[in-house]
Amino acid sequence: MSIGGVPTDDGREVAFEVRFGCEATLGYREWVTQQLDPPTRAEEQLDQLRFLHRVARLATTATTWEELLETVVDETRDALRATVSSLYLVDRDGKNLTLAATNGLDRFQIGRARVPFGEGVTGRVAATKQPIVIYDVPSDKRFLWVRGIDQKRFIASMLSVPLIWNDRTVGVLNVQTDRHREFSDSDVVHLGAIADLLAGIVEKGRLQREAEARAAELKALDEARAELIALVTHALRTPLAVVRAYADLLAEEPPLDGRSSRDPDRRERRAAWYRGAMDQVSRLDRLVDSILASVRVAPEQAAELEPPDVGAIVAETAAELEPLTSRHRVDIRGGIRHFALTDPARLRQILEHLIENAVKYAPPETTITLDWRMAEGSIRISVSDEGPGIPEEWRERIFEPYARRETRTARGSGIGLYAARRLSDSVGGRLWCEPANGHGARFVLSLPAAAAM
Repeated sequence: MSIGGVPTDDGREVAFEVRFGCEATLGYREWVTQQLDPPTRAEEQLDQLRFLHRVARLATTATTWEELLETVVDETRDALRATVSSLYLVDRDGKNLTLAATNGLDRFQIGRARVPFGEGVTGRVAATKQPIVIYDVPSDKRFLWVRGIDQKRFIASMLSVPLIWNDRTVGVLNVQTDRHREFSDSDVVHLGAIADLLAGIVEKGRLQREAEARAAELKALDEARAELIALVTHALRTPLAVVRAYADLLAEEPPLDGRSSRDPDRRERRAAWYRGAMDQVSRLDRLVDSILASVRVAPEQAAELEPPDVGAIVAETAAELEPLTSRHRVDIRGGIRHFALTDPARLRQILEHLIENAVKYAPPETTITLDWRMAEGSIRISVSDEGPGIPEEWRERIFEPYARRETRTARGSGIGLYAARRLSDSVGGRLWCEPANGHGARFVLSLPAAAAM
């Protein structure tokens, strides 16, 4: 060290001592100035308030999460006249604290370096919610060496304070110096005030960042899933076309040329089989269209609304699905003719999905009931079954994409009811599930009523 003197305005000479390395923190002139005219308590408080104001303003102007954290640690280091400032955030599982920002340690360790909750200085501060001051870091047994960050090589003193939000520790703010320093009570209060301000800013920013990341992941997943379904359903069209062509070939009968058939019953039976096969191929075509429509954000084309006879469409759809419902009893409860404002093709698709769902979950030899009635200015079409029913907590979830409620009788793909709900929305209808009389489930489609034509 060296001893010297600095002349003052009144001619006196003030002696001072210059310690090796002090310039690294304050600089020679700044250090001398503080020895001659140390800041008053009021000036310190004013500087602290200015700093807190800058941090609060930064929270609204930072363009990215990383920019916010980097500026926070830089401002904190300068405000406490330290060498290093670091911010650790508690992981969501509460087991570790992860380095979120630093301006003196290895930046490669941001997001990688972890301190176990309750261990080391940082972990203890997080667990106890109390600040810790260490004058000599290398000799303090509480200090934890973090893999990848050998801090003991150049850190002499340390001050750590917790970030508390809603009585919960969300992180720890550290400042460290490369020369021994007695952190004062004022330093502890100052860093504590910074931590109190940062706790809410950091936690809310972190929650927003996590929510945005989760939304982006869900969007990417939904887009990938929709693309996969679109590719698969599109690929189904080729084999369907081939099946249709082969069915046409098998159905060819030699012309009678004015002669009567030797076996008219057999000829009519083959013709019925052909018509049934073609109906099912057409149904598969509509099913592919329905699945493709269900994965689109919005329907590709607007619905063509007409006032069809609801009873006629219900009866036609039930007849087309007779091969599917052969092991069940289908009870069509007709009555007064009602006309609904809807797209007939989409109404058939909705009914197909609902009847298929009933067949899938209702035991064989039970009854599937189809009926319709007028209620509150709308036409309500219902498909009821005698299956195990649907618990109340599942009555909305079953309409979500790929939501499957597996039972002993069936396992669903999770797309049929979702497609039915999307199709009902596209025609201005409403689809819901409720308990059936006795047991089972009833799916109700409500459509705007139209006057008879």
